[in-house]
Amino acid sequence: MKCPGQLKKKTPKKTQTNTQKTHQQQNLKELESWELEPDRAAGSGGFRKRKHDNFPHGQRREEKENVNPSSPLMTSFKSFQLELDTRHDKYERLVKLSRDITIESKRTIFLLHRYISAPNGEEVLNESEVKLDAVRRKIKQVAQELIGEDMYQFHRAISPGLQEYIEAVSFQYFIKTRSLISIEEINKQLVFTAEDREETTNMTSTSQDKQPHTWSLKVTPVDYLLGVADLTGELMRLCISSVGNGDIDTPFELSQFLRQIYDGFTFIGNTGPYEVSKKLYTLKQSLAKVENACYTLKVRGSEIPKHMLADVFSTKTELIDQEEGLS
Repeated sequence: MKCPGQLKKKTPKKTQTNTQKTHQQQNLKELESWELEPDRAAGSGGFRKRKHDNFPHGQRREEKENVNPSSPLMTSFKSFQLELDTRHDKYERLVKLSRDITIESKRTIFLLHRYISAPNGEEVLNESEVKLDAVRRKIKQVAQELIGEDMYQFHRAISPGLQEYIEAVSFQYFIKTRSLISIEEINKQLVFTAEDREETTNMTSTSQDKQPHTWSLKVTPVDYLLGVADLTGELMRLCISSVGNGDIDTPFELSQFLRQIYDGFTFIGNTGPYEVSKKLYTLKQSLAKVENACYTLKVRGSEIPKHMLADVFSTKTELIDQEEGLS
């Protein structure tokens, strides 16, 4: 029994010494330095410590400042940086040249569509030849940029421009000869000499001295096929415009020509590149529109006046597009 007046004895509080505090601080720092990553080498659920955490922060900063810039490792990485920067700059220059080639080739195609309605078609062809020569000068700059380089490393940068150029050249060739230009004939036009070297841009004098007397840019078979596939859309527009001008024979010639191109693409099928299979659907649409125009001319040509044929075909093509979109 405790007496009411008896007081409880107070236990003295334990005071932490300075040594204990320092030990706790060191333990906290050590725990913070541990990396929260499982120790895969040990195969257990523990955590391993990073090696660089064993060094004080000031010592690591001194090591960064004491890096020798002339060491073999730093020299090799600087050379890698210079090579990558040079390659990226060249890629950007090729992209800009490809855009210029695309724009000029489209202008040439728009000009060639005036061949049927123009009073003097030879002037249109001569003007288109001048524009294509300007495009080839741009391609010459592309070929100079690729001297000593692997073209396929930069193919994605120049492919759109080459496809548009092939479309323009093949369109002009068809208007002249009613046939398809071959890839060999296109490559013959892309062989250049060093006569007008001063016209080139973005080329240093040392690189110009290393240039050969003649060089060329080879069109790949994939770019050729994609350019020919784009040509079918321009031939379909040529068919409609020729009917509007009263030319009844051109649609039937275009129908046979497009049928031959379509048969050639079907032989490739799914064995070719992915881009070619995508173009095949558009090619089939163009062929269907031209065949529909020929059918209308054959069946109802005597019923419809010539000046109204173009309007009839334009409405029919719109209906075909709507039906294909719904399907």
